[in-house]
Amino acid sequence: MQPRPPSSAIVVGSGIIGAASAYFLAKRGISVRLLDASAPAAEATGAADGAVSVASKRPGPMMSAALEGVRLYGQLADEGLLAGAFKRRSTFIIAASDEECTVLASHSAALESAGVKVETLSGDRLRQAFPVLSKQARMAVEVHGEGHAIGYQIVHRLLTASGITVDRDTRVEGLRLDRSGQRVTGIDTNRGRLTADVVVVAAGNGSASLLGLSQVLTPRKGQLLVTERAPALNAAMPGAIMSGRYLLSKGSQKAGYTPPPRGLGLVIDPLVTGQFLIGGTREDFGDRRTNDIEAVSRILRDAVELVPGLASVRLLRSFAGVRTAVIDGLPLVGRVPGLENAFVATGFEGDGICLGPVTGQSIVQLICGEKPSIDLSFFDPARFGSYGAAA
Repeated sequence: MQPRPPSSAIVVGSGIIGAASAYFLAKRGISVRLLDASAPAAEATGAADGAVSVASKRPGPMMSAALEGVRLYGQLADEGLLAGAFKRRSTFIIAASDEECTVLASHSAALESAGVKVETLSGDRLRQAFPVLSKQARMAVEVHGEGHAIGYQIVHRLLTASGITVDRDTRVEGLRLDRSGQRVTGIDTNRGRLTADVVVVAAGNGSASLLGLSQVLTPRKGQLLVTERAPALNAAMPGAIMSGRYLLSKGSQKAGYTPPPRGLGLVIDPLVTGQFLIGGTREDFGDRRTNDIEAVSRILRDAVELVPGLASVRLLRSFAGVRTAVIDGLPLVGRVPGLENAFVATGFEGDGICLGPVTGQSIVQLICGEKPSIDLSFFDPARFGSYGAAA
């Protein structure tokens, strides 16, 4: 029997996942309260690189989800909701060493086998297609049909379109359960108790304490850089650059690979402003609120080695953010184990921007008893057993 859609919902967390969930709930006429411990897009969403990309994914559940995520971005842009906020472009994965060439050749074949349109470039063809690259670039794979979106802009579009005002500075202190212990009746916050038919927890790292997931979720730091405007150099780049080392730092080249505690990759994204977004790191240690000179220097050195023209472009800003990762590398998306009307969507690490809208759409479809746009069975929170979510 298909469940009846709820009349009210509380969404905890107003990053891109929470904002998308709230948008798709409101679109169905469901009354939504969207809560945040600070402000919209204040955490990982506001410090993300903005890649809407399948380029670094292995064939499997994450690639399938990313393909659907990219498709939905295009649809929402064409419909007007995300027009101008979603930039279509290719991603060029660049190999500069024997190891990277080997990994990239294998990865390109895997992408193609999954139906992704790719094109291998080397020699004169690479120089013609991407003339600003240095001679260190030995091989490139162009991944077509990708895109870029700035997280806080997407959140703003979703909230504006849905007419939802975020309850800021509202900390959720616990879930209230009925006598059976199987249904949520409301939540306790620092501003009092709230009730709703369903609760969606999309609070990033804050989901750990709320749902008893401290052994499952882990914070992972990333550092990014933003340059001044350099219109001529920006226009000479036909797409974003992803170094082959990024695949190594992320562990995309083989299943079961565990990235090192500090992975240093390289992404160079020409922004619509004429600036460049350059990153980044994947770190399990260090001060999660600040940058460090070692990482910034290494990122800049590698960027200039690959695109020499960046040497004359000034760095305007460096910043760090903390993503939420899951110990097995897959996000948690689905019903909270043991609770009929509580759902969780968190643990996307570097894939939150790409998967934000499609995850919000899928969670709402699940809540309403419909088939989700992406296969959530791989992301089922129940794979870690029951949670300690009661208040």
